[in-house]
Amino acid sequence: MLMAIIESIYETMNLRIQETAFELHLRKIYPTRNILSLRETETVSGQEGLDVQKKTDGTVNIIGEVATDPVAAWMIQAAQVASKFTLFTHHAKTFPNLVTALRNSMLRTGVFNNERTAEEQVVQVLNFDIHLVKDFRGRRYIERVTECIPIEEKNEYTFDHRKEKTLEGKFDKFFDNATIFFSKTTNHELYKYQNILEFVDDKYVLSNPISETNIREMRLNMNDTDQIAFDKFLERNWGIKPPASINYESGEADPIVDLTKLHEERERIRNRTAGNMSAVENPVDSIPEEKDSYNENKEPKTPHIPRRVIKNIVPKEKNNEESENDVTNNIKENEEPGKPKIRNQLLGGLDVNFDFGDDDDDDDK
Repeated sequence: MLMAIIESIYETMNLRIQETAFELHLRKIYPTRNILSLRETETVSGQEGLDVQKKTDGTVNIIGEVATDPVAAWMIQAAQVASKFTLFTHHAKTFPNLVTALRNSMLRTGVFNNERTAEEQVVQVLNFDIHLVKDFRGRRYIERVTECIPIEEKNEYTFDHRKEKTLEGKFDKFFDNATIFFSKTTNHELYKYQNILEFVDDKYVLSNPISETNIREMRLNMNDTDQIAFDKFLERNWGIKPPASINYESGEADPIVDLTKLHEERERIRNRTAGNMSAVENPVDSIPEEKDSYNENKEPKTPHIPRRVIKNIVPKEKNNEESENDVTNNIKENEEPGKPKIRNQLLGGLDVNFDFGDDDDDDDK
């Protein structure tokens, strides 16, 4: 079952797997997915492997089988941090037995010392339980899909006794608060569970709707196509409309957006844009020619002219009529008295003074 679920996970999500023994072999089944599998060895513990796994940019954590107490502690850690969601397998018979077994494992490993606190941590990481059954005929099938709903504690105490003027009225308000206190103290129920899907009379039956909290979280992690299909499923089976999104700038709920119409509008705009592009054979021809910035009757602006024009710097080839001596003579004509000789032809004619000293023997420096 766990191997088949991987196919429904988006390929953009990186999978990180922690096992005590390699049993899933997901890298062979899905060679194109980003999968990293780890297992403990004699020198590297499973906790150290899990710590390294948290730093590998994983999106989904998979615990192969929660069969021992340390593995249960790994599962709670992986589900609370460093992953979008966690998948694991367990051999509990009922959902309360699953919660009890995980709670006892947390207590035995010493992660928690309080029974209530350990159970609270377990309930917070359990969202859905897919229970598989194998009957005596050898058939394997999903018996039920169960949702876990944590019960949040609310402050229900009142101070209405201050408004009462009679002593009997004050006693009544006091006993109301006392009743609430003793109920919270003696009541250890931290969660409730309900079956979403059940296998009854050789067919699957939808029993109870998914809670609003899980519906909102599920829609946030879906693309547009899956959101449309999921909203239609909720409205068709339970009459639930998609929840309104919250505008965090104003703090108010935005009106419900019909994703089906939005998707159709996007397709219509995309098709219309593609049709307009195909009608233009050569888009370059449709671009108008850029006109000159000056008036046609006027002459164009004269380009920038340097201060002095360099003449006869590079000799022209005229059947080898001019020799090297002629080039040297042209350079000497441009030289002025009192200035050093310029050996570089490209510097001829520029107003640059070089001071190399009085010694004429250092002209080549």
